[in-house]
Amino acid sequence: MEELVWQKPSACGDGNNCPEVAVASDAVYVRSSLLPDAIAQLTPTEWRDLVAAIRNGEFDT
Repeated sequence: MEELVWQKPSACGDGNNCPEVAVASDAVYVRSSLLPDAIAQLTPTEWRDLVAAIRNGEFDT
């Protein structure tokens, strides 16, 4: 696996409970800063679908 560069939203500031994302050549990886060893691997299509669903409010309660 290539070296992953993790990024978190600027809204998190120095918070320690934030989502983190790393984009690789063939996958997108997602983790929580609270559980950095628990990493989900998504295909680029799955990532686009997830981002679209979030933007469309599909997870809002």
